[in-house]
Amino acid sequence: MAEAIMEGVIKTNKWQANLITIKNRSNSGRLKELQTKYGVIPAPTIKKAVSDAEIIILAVKPKDASQAVKSLEPFIQKEQLIISVMAGISTGTITEWTNNENPVLRAMPNTSASIGYSATALSKGISASDVHVQKAVELFETIGTVTLVPEDKLHIVTGLSGSGPAYIYYIAEAMQKAAEELSLSHEEAKTLISQTLLGASLMLKNTSESPIELRKKVTSPGGTTEAGIGKLDQYQVHDAFIACIKKAVRRSEELGNIK
Repeated sequence: MAEAIMEGVIKTNKWQANLITIKNRSNSGRLKELQTKYGVIPAPTIKKAVSDAEIIILAVKPKDASQAVKSLEPFIQKEQLIISVMAGISTGTITEWTNNENPVLRAMPNTSASIGYSATALSKGISASDVHVQKAVELFETIGTVTLVPEDKLHIVTGLSGSGPAYIYYIAEAMQKAAEELSLSHEEAKTLISQTLLGASLMLKNTSESPIELRKKVTSPGGTTEAGIGKLDQYQVHDAFIACIKKAVRRSEELGNIK
């Protein structure tokens, strides 16, 4: 996710690459790779990465969150804005770990950020002002859309749009396999599938009709679509996707209990 955000803001000229400092736990090879690819600057130490930053973006796995955030605490300065893209970890927990009252916001983008099409949800912590929120909105709008939500809704967002691209790729994977088994080439199938998904997405975005209404327009009685949807219903795919999202939401809630 950190790379997707970097790629997005650099491509859209929101930030110059040489103003972005990066640091991870110990993988210097990965830092060098990112430097070569984007022109960002690896920091030799945590202190160097944090001390001069205007905005600190936390993009680590929830299991590493406590150790990572607490390691920043000695170097964080008053008024630095902290933005977390860590799943499940609340702004209150981050404030507790950093032992200060810095403004903290949580963002839940998705990996489509790398091409400027992230669906990002944004929530502010108790010490964050509207000015901080606007700064974050301007940042994340460079990589897609931004929706402001109360923090207690971010678990839902995580399971829905945070993980959402993977659900769509899962569908595309199945469509690709079926097409190739039925003798279309890989490239023929990819072109047809990607354009179909794009078109359906734009219909959802640009019309006032609901998904149900749009689906019914394609589903003629006795036709091919009805036959295909019938098979999906037979396998309870609709219910499976609802269960999938709810399970992802519960997992986000579980990650939020990490201390």
